[in-house]
Amino acid sequence: MPQRTIAVIGSLNIDFITQTPRIPEPGETLTAISFDTGLGGKGANQAVACARLASKDVLVRMVGKVGDDIFGKDYFDGLKKEGIDASGVRMLKGEKTGVSNIIVDEASGENRILFTANANYEFGEEGVGWDLVPQEAGVVVMQLEVPLGVVLRNMHLAREGGKHVILNPAPAQLLPDWSYQDIDTLIMNETETLLLAKAVHKSHPAAELAASFLKWGVKEAVIITLGGEGLVYATASGQSGRIPARKVKVVDTTAAGDTFVGAYAVRRAQHVGDPAHFDIEGALEFATGAAAKSVERVGAMAAIPYLSEL
Repeated sequence: MPQRTIAVIGSLNIDFITQTPRIPEPGETLTAISFDTGLGGKGANQAVACARLASKDVLVRMVGKVGDDIFGKDYFDGLKKEGIDASGVRMLKGEKTGVSNIIVDEASGENRILFTANANYEFGEEGVGWDLVPQEAGVVVMQLEVPLGVVLRNMHLAREGGKHVILNPAPAQLLPDWSYQDIDTLIMNETETLLLAKAVHKSHPAAELAASFLKWGVKEAVIITLGGEGLVYATASGQSGRIPARKVKVVDTTAAGDTFVGAYAVRRAQHVGDPAHFDIEGALEFATGAAAKSVERVGAMAAIPYLSEL
């Protein structure tokens, strides 16, 4: 099989991860269990997930921005160690690398995240230097930790270039109605789904919501992850269903979503130019298994598994 290229356009952050016995109340000081730092950002996490879960027939490129601080310098070494092409990552003079403060509740494994964009948001005049899609990419993966205008422009460029566009709309924000026509695969969790669908409560069946995004223009598939309830999906060809979650001991959910997206992107990239033979249920099972392995570990990038572990 010929080599395929996945380009991940998105954020590169430094994660500050604090594990606590519980989430402190307003005004309360609580002694934490542990603290660690690591490379992160939804874009970089998804690129690492692609690289770790891909076989030799898939290449991964990262496109984004870091500051010229110590964290930015560390990033190039980190991406190189993962086998990721970092030629699309720019170091901005006088800027700081993005930061995420992550608090993990030990009892449930659930997390709360505060994201500071810094270099990730440093784009100049509209349209100038905004074209980021590598020509050789067959699959382009994006999230919303870079400016929305940049995401929308590059989704459109990628679609015009015949590339398969995967959007993970996180952190969630409303998208223009016309933008769904530039998305091939939409992957989101329940909270993100409700916001994008402008739904006011959770009583809407996830399967119905998935189908609604196809009506709005998503070209191939809509996937809604539901945590411990697994996921639902619907495709433009009329296929739909539910994949159950794996039963594992949840330690930290921070990396689960990014691992899922990366795993799915790898399987989809292997069938660029041959969509008729793409097994979506097999890809979803693979992505679900990878995400389940990640929640058994603490951290973001550190928790993403390798293909040999699945």
